[in-house]
Amino acid sequence: MAQNIAEFRIIGRIGKIDTKDKVTFIDVAANYNRQRDGEWVTETLWNRITCFARTAERANNAGTGDLVHITGRIGQNSYEKDGARHYTVELIADSFSVLAKPSDASDDQAGD
Repeated sequence: MAQNIAEFRIIGRIGKIDTKDKVTFIDVAANYNRQRDGEWVTETLWNRITCFARTAERANNAGTGDLVHITGRIGQNSYEKDGARHYTVELIADSFSVLAKPSDASDDQAGD
């Protein structure tokens, strides 16, 4: 039987880490290149990722500016507010790893 899945993979820099009781939220910036008016521009999109248990521990050991690789599953929730149904999409981390610290980038450039 085929398995239906909804997954994500993000490689980007941490902008903010928000630790709550049993969950950690991480805001990660990812850059995308696209053409606008015939010129290539880089756009930064922010993604809020939810981490539990092991991935929350790893996230709490990371820091702002770290380059990270995060994979996980996509979930959808809904809630009612003021008589209207609102839908949200959650990015829930299954794996979390730090690829580079901000000082790593400056060390690389210093050798050039």
